[in-house]
Amino acid sequence: MSTFDVIIIGGGIAGASLGAELAGRRSVLIVEGEAQCGYHATGRSAAFWLESYGGPEVAKLTAASRAFLADPSPDFAETGFLRLRGALHISRESWAELPAGIEVRRLDPGEAATLVPGLKPEWRFAMLEPGCADIDVAALHGAYLRQLRRRGGQVATGKRVVAARRLGEGWTVTLADGETLGAAVLVNAAGAWADDVARAAEVTPLGIAPKRRTMVQLRVAQDGLRDLPLVADASGQFYFKGESERSVWLSPHDEIDTDPCDAAPEEVDVATAIARFEEVVDWRVERVERRWAGLRSFAPDRLPVYGFDRRQPGFFWCVGQGGFGIQTAPAAGKMAAGLLLGEVDDAPVDASAFSPLRFT
Repeated sequence: MSTFDVIIIGGGIAGASLGAELAGRRSVLIVEGEAQCGYHATGRSAAFWLESYGGPEVAKLTAASRAFLADPSPDFAETGFLRLRGALHISRESWAELPAGIEVRRLDPGEAATLVPGLKPEWRFAMLEPGCADIDVAALHGAYLRQLRRRGGQVATGKRVVAARRLGEGWTVTLADGETLGAAVLVNAAGAWADDVARAAEVTPLGIAPKRRTMVQLRVAQDGLRDLPLVADASGQFYFKGESERSVWLSPHDEIDTDPCDAAPEEVDVATAIARFEEVVDWRVERVERRWAGLRSFAPDRLPVYGFDRRQPGFFWCVGQGGFGIQTAPAAGKMAAGLLLGEVDDAPVDASAFSPLRFT
């Protein structure tokens, strides 16, 4: 039986960033059930760095991640992962309510229409968040996996965990193919499958709820859209951003309850997205070029969960990142590694708000 200091279940951005931080200091194995890491959530994200997204506690992790995403160390990546875009928060009724301390500026209707030609006049309240940037998700995720391997960590794909038992001072993990593995610490970074993994390990689930998020790529009768700001409804009913000169990525910002699955878009959600989009701008929709769906997973209070389980020694939670796991990955990975290694003084932010102890 192969043994490791740490086995991480789940190779998405949460597991990859934590594993990269631990590798070199501990022997680490990432066990991923799919044929590739990041298949369900990370690989389907329209990720952007948006400091206002996720509330004030998440904003601390987001802000602490900015410098690394913009200018990583040379041993991690040759270039940064951000492309500045800016975000426009719009409303027909009132100014958006954003966490304190974030750089924003109120715009008059003429300024907003300059940024978004064709914006309908009833969207009278517009706030510009200039720091918003696209994230190259594939490059970031790949860089974390490469760093993990360079430091001696391993990744095993196509390996589904069916059981885990605490025996003595460590864990025995059983895979679907019958292989067994040993570890001192077992990390649950399984995203939408987090509660299933907990049950397989005889740990009380936290109530991590998977949600389906729909994305649509629209071709429209409007030029010059590639550098369009991220346009987000202040009440959370939609967002869209430029993809190419005449295409946008659009979401109805839906969070549809679902079982853990290979998520697929439903026609009603695509239609809802387009209907909301047509209420915002006067651009004629020519066709749907792509449609897809991914999973977002939330704890009951919608904050991510990082830390050791209260009742089961050696079981570490790294779950509930919602839609902000990528923009917080650098700070969250460092913070989680510090918690796991008992080096909390080096954490980039106070981790107490994210502790699993709040649920017990």
